[in-house]
Amino acid sequence: MAANLRELSNELAGLVERSGTGVVRVEARRRYPASGIVWSQDGLIVTAHHVVEQEENIRVGFDQKETVAAALVGRDPTTDLAILRSEAVKGTPVTRVDASGLKVGSIVLGLGRPERQVMASFGILNAVDGEWRTPTGGTIDRFLQSSIVMMPGFSGGPLVDGEGRVIGLNTSALTREASLTIPVETIDRVAKAILEHGRVRRGYLGVGTQPVRLPENLWEPLGQETGLLVVSVEPGSPSEVAGMMLGDVIIQVAGERIRFMDDLIASLAGDRVGQTVPVAILRGGEKAEKSVTLGERKA
Repeated sequence: MAANLRELSNELAGLVERSGTGVVRVEARRRYPASGIVWSQDGLIVTAHHVVEQEENIRVGFDQKETVAAALVGRDPTTDLAILRSEAVKGTPVTRVDASGLKVGSIVLGLGRPERQVMASFGILNAVDGEWRTPTGGTIDRFLQSSIVMMPGFSGGPLVDGEGRVIGLNTSALTREASLTIPVETIDRVAKAILEHGRVRRGYLGVGTQPVRLPENLWEPLGQETGLLVVSVEPGSPSEVAGMMLGDVIIQVAGERIRFMDDLIASLAGDRVGQTVPVAILRGGEKAEKSVTLGERKA
C-alpha cells in the first residue's frame, strides 16, 4: 500500500511539474496576482476576464523573479475570458483535450501560479453536463465543475486531467455557488473571435422583453407555453425598422422557439450579425412574421 501511494504521489508531482511549464503568473490588478495559460507558441495567453482590471502595464511571469510585458488582445466578459499576448513569453504551450470523454469522478488537478512557484489542488469532477449559458449571456460549450479548492490567484489557471492535458480554464466568477471550468472548446472559439474581430460579436435586435404566458389555445399548435412580450422598441433599431411594435410577443427567431430570455440571447449569435432572419410574433392573438436584419450589439 505504501509503495502504491508513493508511486501515485510521484506521478502527481511529475504531472504538476510538466504541466506547470505552461502556467504563468498574471499581474493585471492591484490585488493578488492571478494565473494564465500559455495557449500558443507565438505568446498567446488565456486568462480570466475578471482578473484583468487594467488594460495597460500588464506583466506576466514564470518562476523567475523577472516579469515581462503583455498586451491585452481582447476580452469577453460573458464567458469570463481574456486574451493576452507577450512576445517575450518562453513557456511551453499546454497540451489540450476536449471534455467529451470526461465523466463525473474523473481525477483532476487545478494549477495556478499567483506566486513564483506553481501551486496545485487535487480533486475530482463532480459535475459534467452539456451546453450552459452564463448569467451574462455567454455560451459555455460544456458545464464542468470540480471539487478542487480555488486558492487565491487560481482563476485563469488550468484544470488538467490524469495525463496532464488541459481540460479548461478555472474561474470563480461565473457563479456565486461554485468555481467552474471553461472548457477548451469554448476558449478556442472565443480566442478565434477575439483574434479576428477584437471582440466576440453578438447580435442586436433592439427590443426590451419580458416572459409572458401564451393563451392556452395556442400551446399545442405552437408547441410552447411562453414567449417574450415586447415592452420597448429602441428607435432606429433592427426591430423598429422591421415594423415590430410594443405588445408583440416573440415566439421564434430564425425558426428557433423563443420561450425565455436565454433563448433569445442564444438566437442572436455573432455569426448572424448582418443577416436577415425571420422573427415570428403574435400580434392581437394572430401569428405574423417579420424579416429583421440583425445588428451588432455594442460592447
